[in-house]
Amino acid sequence: MTPAAFDFASPLTWLRCGIALVWLVFGGLFKALGALPRHRRIIARVVGEARAGPVLWLVATGEVSLGLWMLVGRQLVPCVALQSVALVAMNALELRFARDLLLAPRAMLVANVTLLAAAWYVALAGSS
Repeated sequence: MTPAAFDFASPLTWLRCGIALVWLVFGGLFKALGALPRHRRIIARVVGEARAGPVLWLVATGEVSLGLWMLVGRQLVPCVALQSVALVAMNALELRFARDLLLAPRAMLVANVTLLAAAWYVALAGSS
């Protein structure tokens, strides 16, 4: 299967790039580069302080990888399925163990559902 084209006249391309950017910013900037230390504190609540650093790097690497995969545009249905599993798992863990560290839990859920809806739209429109 060939990667999705970068047709910048297509709204699907811009939407795909926007979704990729979310993953790249959250994984690369906020987690890997530590621009938002709150992310490390959230992870520490879930896995413990001793494991927080390595797990943060794993999460950051996973998020950056999802962003790059979305940009490449190959096999978007499995890519978005993995995004869905990752976001549901992360949101469930955050709400269970670190709710007090979240700025706006309801808004986070709405934003993540919106992100996934857009990602599924892109993946399914591109596979037809």
